[in-house]
Amino acid sequence: MKLSLPEGKRVAVCLTVLLETWSDGNAPSYSVQTTALKPGTVNHAGISWASYGGREGVWRILRTLDRHALPATFFTNARCVETYPDAVRAVVEAGHDLAGHAYTQDGLLTYMEPEEERATIRRSLDLLNTVSRKPVTGWLSPVLAFTPHTAGFLAEAGLRWHSDVNDADVPHRVETAAGPLVAVPNSDFTDNRVLRGSPRDYVDVYTRTLDFLRQHESGSFLAIALHCQFGGRPMMVAALEEILTYFKRCPDVWIASHEHVAERVTIAGTAQ
Repeated sequence: MKLSLPEGKRVAVCLTVLLETWSDGNAPSYSVQTTALKPGTVNHAGISWASYGGREGVWRILRTLDRHALPATFFTNARCVETYPDAVRAVVEAGHDLAGHAYTQDGLLTYMEPEEERATIRRSLDLLNTVSRKPVTGWLSPVLAFTPHTAGFLAEAGLRWHSDVNDADVPHRVETAAGPLVAVPNSDFTDNRVLRGSPRDYVDVYTRTLDFLRQHESGSFLAIALHCQFGGRPMMVAALEEILTYFKRCPDVWIASHEHVAERVTIAGTAQ
C-alpha cells in the first residue's frame, strides 16, 4: 500500500507529541528511576518526574517546533486541560493540533466496560474541545490499550482518524459500525526507549529510517513520537533538534499533522 502524497514528495512524516498526566497519587510505571519501590508505596519521585511534561517539557518542545516552523499533533490527556491549562492553550495558540488521549494516562480503556469507555471518550473530547479552536478529529489510546469497541466509539463521537494502529505501515481507511475512520500508524520507537541509554540512538533510528524510505519506498509514512515528560528534557530535545534539521534538508519529505495526512487518505479514497 502507498500513501498519496503532494507532488514531489516521497515520504510523509508526522510528529507525535504526548502530553500526559496521571490520576491523583499515581505515577507512571516507568521512569528513569532504576530502583522500584515496594508495592503500595506512593511514588512521590515518580509523580514529580511525570509532572515535568506539563510544567517544563511541553514548553521546550513548543519552542523547538516554533524555531523550525513545523506542525505537530499533541495527543493530550483531557485532564491536562484542568492541570496544565496554560500549556494546552499554548499548544492550540501555536497552531498545533490537539488529539484525544483519554482522560488520564492510567485510566486505560481496556479495563473499562463498554459504556464507561464510551463515556470516557466523550468526556475527554468535550474537555479538549473547550480549548481547541476547531473540533478534535483524532485519537490515540493511552499505551495503545484499546478495545474491540474503541474504533466504533471514536467514529460515533465524530472523529475522523485514530492512531491505535499496530498492523500497518501506511495510513489507510478502515470501516466501523459507526462509519469510516482513517488509521494513522503510531511509532514503534519512542523517546522512552532511549532516555536511560543514549539519545543518540533516537537520532540514528529516525534519520536512517528516513534514508531507507526515501530510497526504497516512495509513498511511505514515518511517525516520530516523543512524550513531554521524556522528550521535553534538554538531552532529548537536542536529539529532536538534530532530527528536524536533517528532515528539513530533504526536499522530498512532507512533514504534516496527522489530520492533514488523514485528509489525503480520505481524498484519495484509499481503502483496506
